[in-house]
Amino acid sequence: MPELPEVEAARRAIEENCIGKKIVKAIIADDSKVIDGVSSDDFKASLEGKTILAANRKGKNMWIQLDSPPFPTFQFGMAGAIYIKGVAVTKYKRSAVKDDDEWPSKYSKVFLELDDGLELSFTDKRRFARVRLLENPVSGPPISELGPDALLEPMTADEFSKALSKKKIGIKALLLDQSFISGIGNWIADEVLYQARIHPMQSASSISKEDCATLLKCINEVIKKAVEVGADSSQYPTSWIFHSREKKPGKAFVDGKKIEFITAGGRTSAFVPDLQKNTGAESAKAAGKRQQSKVQKVEHNNSDGQDEEAEAGKSKVKQRGSNAERASAKKKSKESSSDSDENDSDEYLKKSSVKAKQNRSSKGKKDGDQKKKTRGTNTAAKRKLEESDDEDDDYNDASGSDDDYEQGNDHKLSSRTQSKGKKTTKPAAEPRQTRNKPSKKQK
Repeated sequence: MPELPEVEAARRAIEENCIGKKIVKAIIADDSKVIDGVSSDDFKASLEGKTILAANRKGKNMWIQLDSPPFPTFQFGMAGAIYIKGVAVTKYKRSAVKDDDEWPSKYSKVFLELDDGLELSFTDKRRFARVRLLENPVSGPPISELGPDALLEPMTADEFSKALSKKKIGIKALLLDQSFISGIGNWIADEVLYQARIHPMQSASSISKEDCATLLKCINEVIKKAVEVGADSSQYPTSWIFHSREKKPGKAFVDGKKIEFITAGGRTSAFVPDLQKNTGAESAKAAGKRQQSKVQKVEHNNSDGQDEEAEAGKSKVKQRGSNAERASAKKKSKESSSDSDENDSDEYLKKSSVKAKQNRSSKGKKDGDQKKKTRGTNTAAKRKLEESDDEDDDYNDASGSDDDYEQGNDHKLSSRTQSKGKKTTKPAAEPRQTRNKPSKKQK
């Protein structure tokens, strides 16, 4: 990615090849994502006929100073690059355009043809770059928001140490903050921290004054060396971590020591654990938090195990309760069946009892009818006897009352009825006493 050395190489190429030349033709891509805040036609009109006076840079931003404003300003982003036809400009991995590619490239966002026939193009494959027209680039964002340039405005050791003591964030994240110091990107940050033997997650405020001085020295040396060789990475010292930072984990080594990768400052960071230790109060605090997190995790796992055992116990109890309920339901079912049988039996007995009563009632009725019939027969016989007695009153010399006679006859009739059809012999008439009552004949 283009960082301070790459942008500086582009600036120098323009300064060396384009100063004093007039722009005769401009082609601006119709890409509102890259061409920011101005139409392509207005951009073109603002450039054609203007003369290039200088090329300036701050951090990872560059602008071309013309004989009159506005000035084209370039923020390189992840893959922005300057190419001059026929001129060797440093090529880096993500912005390389092959020599046999069409010209201007299909990735060209700003193309300039100068009065001597020289052609210049700003390309961006990834479309993260921003190209603007600014009246005064230094006084407005994004350049006005940048911190001191790491190459052109270096801080003193005391200034740098004092600035770090006020920052409680990780040192890698702080170095990537363009408002703190401009021009340092991901690879430079990894390189200077490796050379200073500082862990990328080390809190900036916990770095000692001596280590701060060492870190500032490494920043200056790495940037100067990269700029000196025109950002040509093949000329970087072999002892730099730069050459191994893009290898796969487990296969990355520098001077025989293993390189590991973590995320720091939102970026993938390469460091050597054997040489870069995370020390200081903030590191101890972080370690304590990690240990506490581990303890809580273990306790959580134990709690989960206990909860599982409790749940298993509850399940067993629930199963037992379910079995008991089923047994109880079965028992109730049997009892209900028994009760039903008993109820059926009781019902049968009741029906039998009613039937027996009905039979007895019917029998009683028949007996009653029979008794009535017998009584009728007895009454008729009684009447015949009375008539016979009246006729035989003269014959009977014995004295007796009619009541006694009737009583005796009643006794006889009762005996006849009780004998149920047995022949009853007529006993000899007892002598009755004569009454004063005259007989029918006497009347």
